[in-house]
Amino acid sequence: MIHLIRERGLHSRIEVDSAGTGGYHIGEPADHRSVQAARRRGVDLPSRARQFVKDDFARFDYVLAMDTANLEALKRLGGERVHLLRDFDPQSPKGSSVPDPYYGGERGFEIVLDQCFAACEGLLQHLSEQHAL
Repeated sequence: MIHLIRERGLHSRIEVDSAGTGGYHIGEPADHRSVQAARRRGVDLPSRARQFVKDDFARFDYVLAMDTANLEALKRLGGERVHLLRDFDPQSPKGSSVPDPYYGGERGFEIVLDQCFAACEGLLQHLSEQHAL
């Protein structure tokens, strides 16, 4: 998402952060296979894992979950404006999750990046329409 925002010159208008619902990878960089797949597309993944906290709901206008398990965990934390990322991809059936790429080999990471790019494009379209970007 950050890559697409920068390409469109919207980095001063849209803030993006990433966090997980579990705390087991706090402080770690992205999986090396994710980093490699992203680099092949000219995308940098510099973030470190952090855990989502309830205060994030007040900090962000949109909270996006990659899958239904995380969506439900965020709702249990009190999230009312929580969406599945792929719901912003007009080609994806509503309620679709981003699959876990860790057991799908290199191709699994490419598939996930394709899905995330498509959903982020749709999200940017939504933001443009709803917030006059």
